[in-house]
Amino acid sequence: MISTHCFSVCVCVLSDGFPLSSCRPCVRIAPAFNMLSNKYPQVVFLEVDVHVCQATAAANNISATPTFLFFRNKVRLDQYQGADASGLEEKIKQHVENDPGSNEDSDIPKGYMDLMPFVTKAGCECLNESDDCGFDSCLIKDSSYLESDCDEQLLITIAFNQPVKLFSMKLLAAELAQAPKSVKIFINLPRSMGFDDAERSEATQALDLSEEDYKDDGLVPLRYVKFQNVNSVTIFIKSNQGDEETTKVNYLTFIGTPVQATNMSDFKRVVGKKGESH
Repeated sequence: MISTHCFSVCVCVLSDGFPLSSCRPCVRIAPAFNMLSNKYPQVVFLEVDVHVCQATAAANNISATPTFLFFRNKVRLDQYQGADASGLEEKIKQHVENDPGSNEDSDIPKGYMDLMPFVTKAGCECLNESDDCGFDSCLIKDSSYLESDCDEQLLITIAFNQPVKLFSMKLLAAELAQAPKSVKIFINLPRSMGFDDAERSEATQALDLSEEDYKDDGLVPLRYVKFQNVNSVTIFIKSNQGDEETTKVNYLTFIGTPVQATNMSDFKRVVGKKGESH
């Protein structure tokens, strides 16, 4: 069985069998797949013959070959279909560059992960965001930030592409006076919430943050038993630390685990030895 805890991204191809395949696209992409496995040593490349592993193909809803599946920590992130080597490499780059595991966070407890790869941006929403410093700015770790517009309040909805369990919230703010203070968290709301609804509704968890919460790792513990099957989370930021006119958030994510994981023992490694990871 392949160890899957030490690598950031895994690319698995389900094919008609390299290199003796009767599938022309599989034959055409095979050299590129091997080349990419050497070009990206931080990524694990695996191969599955759909004729030998029919149950695996069925479990992953494979309708055509070659199909490339992307995993992290045994969890399926994405897929790519076809024999376009350039398109495949772009997809690999996308997941390598956006993978929070590429910059190892020593502050994340063992057994948990940054859930940013499972965020569906199309399902996210932020009310009262500034035109110049919008929601996307708090999804990446750099000098950019999300800032509120008309007043200090923000109402953020984050959607996940699969059910997750939330262990903690990671909240970073460079300007402590403008960092969130009073925060209400809701999960799995059936419809979009407005500010009035957020004010009067009972939260899944309410937080009263202090400046101490922003020092070091910025991890804010959540009541784990209340966040066991989360499809979306809504964060109502009511006030900030210094009663400033606007609130700023440099980085916002959640730490936890997906509800379901994939059994990676069904996959055959392309390079390296059994039990190894790049």
